[in-house]
Amino acid sequence: MSQNNSSNSNKAMPAKDQLNHTVFYVSAGLVLAFSLLTIFFNAQATAILDAVVNWVSSSFGWYYFAIATTYIVFVISIACSRYGDIKLGPKHSKPEFSMLSWASMLFAAGIGIDLMFFSVAEPITQYMNPPTGPGQTIEAARQAINLTIFHYGLTGWCMYALVGIALGYFSYRYNLPLTIRSALYPIFGDKINGVIGHLVDIAAILGAIFGLATTCGIGVVQLNYGLTTLFGIQEGLGVQSWLVVFAVVITIISATTGVDKGVKFFAELNVYFAIGLLLFILFLGDTTFLLNSFVLNIGDYISRFPSMTLDTFAYHQNEGPATSQWLKDWTLFFWAWWVAWSPFVGLFLARISRGRTIREFVIGTLIIPLLFTIAWLSIMGNSALYQVIHGNLQFAQEILAKPELGFYKLLSFYPWFSFTAVLAFITGLLFYVTSADSGAIVLGSFCYKLKDVNSDAPNWIRIFWSVVIGLLTIAMLMSNGISSLQKATVIMGLPFSFVMIFVMIGILKSLRLEDYRNQSTSLNAAPVVGNVDILNWKQRLSRVMHHPGRKNTVDMLNKTCQPALEEVMKELKSKGVEVSMTVSPMTEELDAELYHIDLTVGLNEEQNFIYQIWPQRYHAPEFSRRSQLGNTYYYRLETFLFEGSQGNDLMGYSKEQVINDVLDKYERHLTFLHLNRETTAGKTLSFPDPNDS
Repeated sequence: MSQNNSSNSNKAMPAKDQLNHTVFYVSAGLVLAFSLLTIFFNAQATAILDAVVNWVSSSFGWYYFAIATTYIVFVISIACSRYGDIKLGPKHSKPEFSMLSWASMLFAAGIGIDLMFFSVAEPITQYMNPPTGPGQTIEAARQAINLTIFHYGLTGWCMYALVGIALGYFSYRYNLPLTIRSALYPIFGDKINGVIGHLVDIAAILGAIFGLATTCGIGVVQLNYGLTTLFGIQEGLGVQSWLVVFAVVITIISATTGVDKGVKFFAELNVYFAIGLLLFILFLGDTTFLLNSFVLNIGDYISRFPSMTLDTFAYHQNEGPATSQWLKDWTLFFWAWWVAWSPFVGLFLARISRGRTIREFVIGTLIIPLLFTIAWLSIMGNSALYQVIHGNLQFAQEILAKPELGFYKLLSFYPWFSFTAVLAFITGLLFYVTSADSGAIVLGSFCYKLKDVNSDAPNWIRIFWSVVIGLLTIAMLMSNGISSLQKATVIMGLPFSFVMIFVMIGILKSLRLEDYRNQSTSLNAAPVVGNVDILNWKQRLSRVMHHPGRKNTVDMLNKTCQPALEEVMKELKSKGVEVSMTVSPMTEELDAELYHIDLTVGLNEEQNFIYQIWPQRYHAPEFSRRSQLGNTYYYRLETFLFEGSQGNDLMGYSKEQVINDVLDKYERHLTFLHLNRETTAGKTLSFPDPNDS
């Protein structure tokens, strides 16, 4: 185990990777049963979906609007607060992916082929049949683009960010399992390892897989039309089923190569293709009109967003069922869709965002994909509206009848259609694969207990979920197609929306610990006695100038650090304290002969004290004598506590000074527990302790 996680391992993590049988078999059984019942009892399944979605829409429509707004306020408030500087991981952790790769995966995992589908279909639909007021007017055109951006905008990405913050924080900072249940640990404690945790993860899996099936179903319908356009292949369930099978095969190949290979490659590739299509439409269309519209759309979205986010159309309900049906088909569907996707995308975002601060994570998640989304929807949507506004009403009627043909029909108005149609088909296929393969990886993590939160579930379970996603997609296409997919999403998103409320509470409770820890660190808990814990100026200068190699580092560990920790352990044991010390070799070949030392002081039901000394290898600076002698590396002996690196170096310390450093950190830890205990009326909030088996 590397030092990045050594201060964070806990009893919640298994000794080896294990399948969570309850979560896996229950969730898989429910999804497979639903798929088979839908395939063999089409009419009954459709009737049940209609009845349930009508009940959800009429009873919880207001709730979806209110809770979606709550998510926005919470996420932005956390990012703007002092907690925004906290990292999704230990203090010393660094981002795993470059900004370009991270941004590509942020966008591609959260939004896929459905963006191609709705970028033309929704603006035309809203322009022709707006929720309020007459259609085919200038205001209807502005509102059509604004509604489309609203449905794909800030609200949904805040849901992703909320779950991503929770999972990244609890998993990478405290090494809890990378599942939704971990976010509820501050509320339910060890009960998350029982029925409560199982129910939460099952709800997350069901919401995620139906959200995925909706996206994949929309994608397959559009891909089918692409084949019709390119090769004259007939549209129908048979062709769509074979498309699903083909996509599943590619998904399996991508998912089994891991996040840093297959998923990363496809994510970057389809973003490049999407940018190419975007620039093609921008520069071969009416560029001036599109750029003016883009600026106008941004202004409309910013100015109208506050009122739109809580607009339930309460005073329009008496105008007839059309407005209620519009809410059900559009805003409620999109909010439920985002909620359903949030456990899947949130976990995936956490998986690729380790080492970034909460503020950086929120800014990246809300701005990077949102800007691209607005640009895409504005340029594609306004290009489609341009055709209709200039008299091509047949185009609008065709899209109202068959929304899946919208994107290809738009491309047909521009040169080189044969080429751009192929590019659009490949882009759509890659978007499908990126959504499905990242979904398979995440679903595997939900139902597996991984000993290392940085690892992925075994290949067999990723293959299983890839196949199940495909099977559910086919089943839902058989039951009234996209309409059934939308209805199932509205239903399945509801339970997890309640879980997200507990996630917010869990985050707030855990962030209070950061305040207690910071307060205890700021206190001067350990008094200075004589010259025990300071160096005279000559020693200090010598220490600053020294860049020790492996031999000096081993000597320091053998002759000073280990004896110092042994004396502390001996003294604590004499006072009846439960204490242990382990010495473990380094795993890197270049660090042979070196080892790290872990001292753990047991504090019963409260958070144990952990003090670790890790040799850290760095490149020797050019001005150092070591570098001038031709040596590449030097070492620092850094200390790690529960929350991560302390950023100090023990090289050059005497045994007494090392002991004093241990006691200084120990006293501060006791002060942290005191503040925690007093503020919570004796009910100490802490996470499972490292090295506690």
